[in-house]
Amino acid sequence: MLDIDWRSPAAYKPAKSISAGGFAWEYLRRHDEYHRAYQIITRGEEPGSRSLEAFSKRWGLRFPLRPGNTA
Repeated sequence: MLDIDWRSPAAYKPAKSISAGGFAWEYLRRHDEYHRAYQIITRGEEPGSRSLEAFSKRWGLRFPLRPGNTA
């Protein structure tokens, strides 16, 4: 466990230089509900488009198209 005083403004100084996307990722990677949802959607076979869309909307994610895929 990190030995950081979360009440100290100095503990948050590095956060000022994180991009919006980086900050969002730091939030999500610490969120237990996100981890549970991710485990569910990646379990088993390829998730359907409705499942991916619901997951994306719930967590504010965007997945770029891979080369060769059509919209």
